[in-house]
Amino acid sequence: MKRSLGNAGELFPQSVFIIASYDENGVPNAMNAAWAGECTRHEICFNIGDHKTTANIVKKGAFTVAPADRANVVSADYFGIATGNKVNKAERSGLTFTRSEHVDAPVIEEYPLTMECEVTSVDGDEHGARIVGRIVNTLVDERILGEDGKVDFSAWRPLVYDASHMTYRVVGEEVGGAWNVGKPLV
Repeated sequence: MKRSLGNAGELFPQSVFIIASYDENGVPNAMNAAWAGECTRHEICFNIGDHKTTANIVKKGAFTVAPADRANVVSADYFGIATGNKVNKAERSGLTFTRSEHVDAPVIEEYPLTMECEVTSVDGDEHGARIVGRIVNTLVDERILGEDGKVDFSAWRPLVYDASHMTYRVVGEEVGGAWNVGKPLV
């Protein structure tokens, strides 16, 4: 038997994206954003409110996205708790922020995967927007690559946010081959 939960829309885990940007003075900032995802194979889309990161991205036209992993759960959560309007989160986190070679945004070295993005559209303004960015380059630490040269999720252990329980979970278990496991039903 099924039960109605009303219009609750956050019943599934979402990627935990750390979005990094520079302000007008070149100071790096990072925030934790769950309302985000790849909207095509080459684009990132996210919705964010009135944050320092929003203003930075609107001004600079660039950002990086580092999906958080198990090893960085503490800093990932910190980036969602603190506000860049009151504290230098990059400095306080103790992490290493370096300049991207491809876009005007920082790369957080401790995060094993980073997508460097150029803004292609902003629906809104510096106080809140839906932002779409084209992935210009993706950096991957070799330690999370499998023998096939692709990202190994069991080695990476990326986080997802479970909004129903306000907790982070780890992705990694393989349960079946995509476009294969359902073939017996064809």
